[in-house]
Amino acid sequence: MANTQLGGPNSQDTQRKEREYMFVKVCGLTTEEQIDWAVELGYSAIGVVGTTKSKRYVEPARARELAAHARGRIRSFVVAFDKTEVEAVIDDFDVVQLYNWTALPNLAYCSAAAPAPEQRSEYFFYDASTGSGVFAEFPDWLDTVPGKVVLAGGLSAGNVAGVIEAHRPYGVDVSSSVELAPGVKSFDAMRDFLRATEG
Repeated sequence: MANTQLGGPNSQDTQRKEREYMFVKVCGLTTEEQIDWAVELGYSAIGVVGTTKSKRYVEPARARELAAHARGRIRSFVVAFDKTEVEAVIDDFDVVQLYNWTALPNLAYCSAAAPAPEQRSEYFFYDASTGSGVFAEFPDWLDTVPGKVVLAGGLSAGNVAGVIEAHRPYGVDVSSSVELAPGVKSFDAMRDFLRATEG
């Protein structure tokens, strides 16, 4: 884009413009109020966890209600390790985020390893923490992965700006650092994280 070259690589205007359109997802939501907060604050997407292995697990009937509340207002992801865990609600969400690659047109593939050429997906989420929220440095090979690369795993208001600066991903994903307890989000922490992505 022509704008990215104006003022050189350190142009504050350029950096602000790039970050203005950063895809930012907040994951592990469990209530309609939290979805309302995400919409109000300007998040790009929300995630509802559909694996029983997570403390943020939402049962299928409740997941459908949350998806319906988000529909037409904000992009919704259902998150699990395997498609079989969320089979009942796949059609209720915009995107299916899985750690086990599956051929789906609306797949967000989540892994700590580079995707193989045949592992195509709408988004590629890099998460070495596998949902644990533990931060680790992001590898340089991420910068060569094509498509919509979203970084996740231990991101917080304190470190996300540096991660964006270093890797310039399509987006970032947050969960545990904006919580008071698993599944209990903090409006203030959600606001602070989003502000931090703007530089």
